[in-house]
This record gives sequence, C-alpha cells and structure tokens, in this order.
Amino acid sequence: MNSDSKITQLRPKRPCPECGEPSARDTFPFCSARCKDIDLNRWLKGAYVIKARDDEEEPDADEPK
Repeated sequence: MNSDSKITQLRPKRPCPECGEPSARDTFPFCSARCKDIDLNRWLKGAYVIKARDDEEEPDADEPK
C-alpha cells in the first residue's frame, strides 16, 4: 500500500500568484523562492499599494482641538 494514499490534503493546491505553476509547500502560496522574492521586491518597490479609505478625513492643523 502506498504511504501517499494515507495523507489527507489540508487544502487544495493553488496556482502560484506570479507564474501560475502549482504552489509548493515550503514557499506557499508561491511555487518557488524565486517567485516569492519577485513578489517581495514588488512590495518593497511600492508597486503594490493599499489605498486609504476616502471617507476618513485628516484633521486640519489650523483648527483648535
């Protein structure tokens, strides 16, 4: 009996967000350290931006508190 048949997958394999190849366990959700580093580099360069909500207004510095 194959030992792999006794293993229950906790989550289905997902494609790598960078290249689309199947993800690897040690670099999840990426397929390799290279794709993981590419994504990190994009965050560090500011290519990914999380926008602030428009409904939040900053208080004016001139107004007394």
